[in-house]
Amino acid sequence: MEAALEPPRLEHQQPVLRAMGLQKSYGRVTALAQVSLALYPGEVLGVVGESGSGKSTLLRLLNLQEPPDGGDYRLEVPGYAGQNLFALDRYQARQVRVRHIGIVYQNPHQGLRMQHTASGNVAERLILAGERRFGWLRRAAREALQASEFPLERLDEAPLRLSGGMQQRVQLAKALALQPTLLLLDEPTTGLDVSVQALVLDTLKRLQRERGISMLIVSHDLGVIRTLADRVLVMRAGRVVEQGLTDQVLEDPQHPYTQQLVHAKL
Repeated sequence: MEAALEPPRLEHQQPVLRAMGLQKSYGRVTALAQVSLALYPGEVLGVVGESGSGKSTLLRLLNLQEPPDGGDYRLEVPGYAGQNLFALDRYQARQVRVRHIGIVYQNPHQGLRMQHTASGNVAERLILAGERRFGWLRRAAREALQASEFPLERLDEAPLRLSGGMQQRVQLAKALALQPTLLLLDEPTTGLDVSVQALVLDTLKRLQRERGISMLIVSHDLGVIRTLADRVLVMRAGRVVEQGLTDQVLEDPQHPYTQQLVHAKL
């Protein structure tokens, strides 16, 4: 089992997330093979690799959307610290996912109800957590959308009528509405114009800086990883083939596959 590399500046901190020996197969296809990683308070961890490398499967497991074939997953959150989250029942897993994990999908249709209003989408997450006071819901949704730099004059519009960049801001507001311990980002800028990508990345950097959120971002875009991530994992065929500080890995890749990825983007 490969140990997760711990950067020097974080070596005395306890990780907020630790996953060990994650395994997942679909029939004869191995999606994850003994993948281990750690994520520290306020850190951004990037995961890169070609299609089929296991990135999306890793994200689904960490979001408790499906069970692994093997492995241990711990997240330092109230009530569940020190527990293997894969051993929770469906109700407990749903509570952890709603209250402590936020996710922004590449395709907004996966994360939003496209016919509902922007504020209604954010409020839905708060309702799932047990909140029922209409005035509070409206105010909290407004604050979350404002934090994601969504134009408040459009909070009663449906995402279906919004641009891709605005849809991603609604997803981000929904993901952050309950101040999660972990934010998962699945190719959050793919398909957006370059100028819109820059705006979304600026918003993510600001929120990470202001709130100290621990983030894990999956992307095929090394420019996005270089901009956001403190450390990076390189995946190939379900395995971590290289990991380290982002600048070190991207400037001086050691594994032939990482060298191939980096040179392909030059």
